[in-house]
Amino acid sequence: MELELRHFKIIVAVAEAGSITKAASTLGLAQPALTAQLHRIERALGGPLFERDRKGARPTALGELVLSRARLLLPAVSGLREEAARFANNAALPGDTPARLRLGSATGPVLGGLVHQLNAAYPDLHVTTHVSWSSEELASMVADGRVDYTLVGVCGDAPPPSQPGLIWRTLATDPVFVLLSDKHPLADQREVQLSELAGVQWGATPGDGCFADCFAAACARAGFTPRTLYETDVNSCIDLVESGDAVVLCQPMFRRMPGVVPVPIAGNPLRWRNLIGWHPDGSAAAFSDQLVKMASTAYADVIARSARYTEFLRDYPGFGVERPEAI
Repeated sequence: MELELRHFKIIVAVAEAGSITKAASTLGLAQPALTAQLHRIERALGGPLFERDRKGARPTALGELVLSRARLLLPAVSGLREEAARFANNAALPGDTPARLRLGSATGPVLGGLVHQLNAAYPDLHVTTHVSWSSEELASMVADGRVDYTLVGVCGDAPPPSQPGLIWRTLATDPVFVLLSDKHPLADQREVQLSELAGVQWGATPGDGCFADCFAAACARAGFTPRTLYETDVNSCIDLVESGDAVVLCQPMFRRMPGVVPVPIAGNPLRWRNLIGWHPDGSAAAFSDQLVKMASTAYADVIARSARYTEFLRDYPGFGVERPEAI
């Protein structure tokens, strides 16, 4: 068997996790499949890499040797990919406009409007997109040169994704609303007290970061513990609200549709900051000022289409699009 990069990633994952079970969970593999792969890797290298017992997995002398090489090899290959991606993307249109722009995005309202603006302003620019629930994954893709810019969100005053070396700017800060069935007794209220929803089940789209903890803390301040927080996709969230099975946490510019209505939470106990990030040495970094302006404009356009959020901002002008500043 020829050794591949994924085999070295498995070795490092097992060593760092300290057990086959934990490594399988980290890698998203079934434990029997990971064990079988590890056996094949050990046969290819000529001996056992780990001593395995009830306490976990510890590297053998051969394992330590292979680990020392793997920990040099994997970052080197990642760096090579990053440099190659930047080199391949080096060709540019006149001025600072790149020939290709790769955008990443977590769940948020900006991506569609930003792509529209780019297509209108730069018809020769080739735009591609990548969407993920994970802000950390998107930040890693920027650092590796796999995308040029990414749009992510973070809870309240939480820091941006932990990937070092990236530049982040805040596009907007929004309150978190609740999405109710239009048959819910609070649906026609100007705002709802969080405590009025103490007995309901909750839903939200998935993501990393501290939002679930911030939500639990807000509920505790309101005097209750949430019964359930379903993590599911947007369509299922809407289905749960329409059927009356859950109340969903949502963005304030949630597009109006029959059967559901977004309502502010009194006191705005939950906030969400929308960020754009890039690598200062990326091949499209020179386009950052223009792209930040276009992203801010796209965000303002989304807000303008939401009559309820526009009305809300008249009372709470500290929310919404803000002057972007580097983080």
